[in-house]
Amino acid sequence: MVLGFSIALIVFSLLLMLLVLMHKGKGGGLSDMFGGGMQSSVGGSSVAERNLDRITVVVGLLWAVCIVTLGVMMKSG
Repeated sequence: MVLGFSIALIVFSLLLMLLVLMHKGKGGGLSDMFGGGMQSSVGGSSVAERNLDRITVVVGLLWAVCIVTLGVMMKSG
């Protein structure tokens, strides 16, 4: 069971890094290094960006649940 949550934590961690880097940059930062500093021709927040925000929040919550679950499992047994 611990191995399963450990693998899930690794997968969620990698996915979370990828999702965060996909976000549009709001200024100077790491996202500008990967082309996030380019101006978009469409103003405002598009549907794709809102969906990306939602997916990032869900993956972040799953990541946090995995960490808490692993902590409880390691402490109890």
